[in-house]
Amino acid sequence: MKTTNKDLPFGIAFGSNIGNRLENLSKAKELLLAKSSNPSSCIFSSIYESAPVNCSEPCGPFLNATAEMHFDISPERLLYICLDIELNFGRPKIRKKNEPRIIDLDILYAGNLILKTNHLKIPHPEILNRRFVLEPLAEIRPNFILPNQVKSIMEHLSSLKSTEPPLKLIQSNW
Repeated sequence: MKTTNKDLPFGIAFGSNIGNRLENLSKAKELLLAKSSNPSSCIFSSIYESAPVNCSEPCGPFLNATAEMHFDISPERLLYICLDIELNFGRPKIRKKNEPRIIDLDILYAGNLILKTNHLKIPHPEILNRRFVLEPLAEIRPNFILPNQVKSIMEHLSSLKSTEPPLKLIQSNW
């Protein structure tokens, strides 16, 4: 199913736990900003460090952040841009689920769109279960209500039942 949406606000999650994690996030941010239909309207959370969750092998902590960025392309096209960025960073095309990664870019939401295809689900199906996504997202969009939800991002964060340790603030501006 193809969708065409003009200048939608997309929620994007950034993560890295291999190499220069801060540099990886910053470079991915620059690459996505270059594709944005309105770079000056994009907002970014602080960067947080989090313990790995359900990793397939022992690995170090992640740096995580979220953004709301505007694009005038379909969610499917944005997915391919994100996958291309990951590949260019050296992330293998075929990989184990939850393995360590140089860069990980996930589309969290696309305005109020609901989309389910073989390759893309919007809103992201795990968004409400992950402190490392909810906490940075609550920083930039605390009152946002995802499609098919009644509680805001901040309310979901406040009621989150998680064994994840607290996040550590690393950098506010990046």
